[in-house]
Amino acid sequence: MVEVKIIVTEDGSHSLFHEALNETYHSFHGAVQESRYVFLKEGLDFLQASFGLNTIRVLEVGFGTGLNAILTSEWAKAHQVKIEYISLEPFPLKREIYEALNYHEFFEDKTVRERFLELHHADWEKEFIQNEYFTLLKTEAKLQDFSTDLHFDIVFFDAFAPNKQSEMWDLALIEKTVGLLNSNGVFVTYCAKGQLKRDLKTVGLVVETLHGPPGKKEMVRGLKQ
Repeated sequence: MVEVKIIVTEDGSHSLFHEALNETYHSFHGAVQESRYVFLKEGLDFLQASFGLNTIRVLEVGFGTGLNAILTSEWAKAHQVKIEYISLEPFPLKREIYEALNYHEFFEDKTVRERFLELHHADWEKEFIQNEYFTLLKTEAKLQDFSTDLHFDIVFFDAFAPNKQSEMWDLALIEKTVGLLNSNGVFVTYCAKGQLKRDLKTVGLVVETLHGPPGKKEMVRGLKQ
């Protein structure tokens, strides 16, 4: 179990501070608004608008607080698009941490808290069917050790920043991740480092530098054509 403490970001939503890395799980400017902007608006919304998929398979690198997962689950239900969500997390949170997170306050339907907790309580390494539109498989593995025959329509690359966890942004690991994408697959991340953009181009993606979420200048999206 990783040692973290809850912090409040500028939009009022919780994030976590990882003491060993001296790093937060989300932007200080707002955890919920960052995730909604990066992974929903510039990720799922873009994918759906571009290709109109009826089913989407997501690979998330970093389950973390479960924020991206619950946002995606609610998105799937609202859009009536079936999503198979596979999330990697080698260091799951303690129960007393994730049960104290306040993400349900940022939804009109406050019963989302029950569904959020379902995602955390779901068994690891087993598929959990939350509803007809969303299934989750959490695997307690590092990306470096992850092996699958599946391919994905979109990757949420939500690892800690390169200056805190440089091994996660190594070219070989980026190449492995991009290799898991389908044709027309999307790679999306909050990071906009020049080296990342060069590496994504090296492994064959069409790379866009986009406006970032509030408080951040830029983010990156790559398309596998």
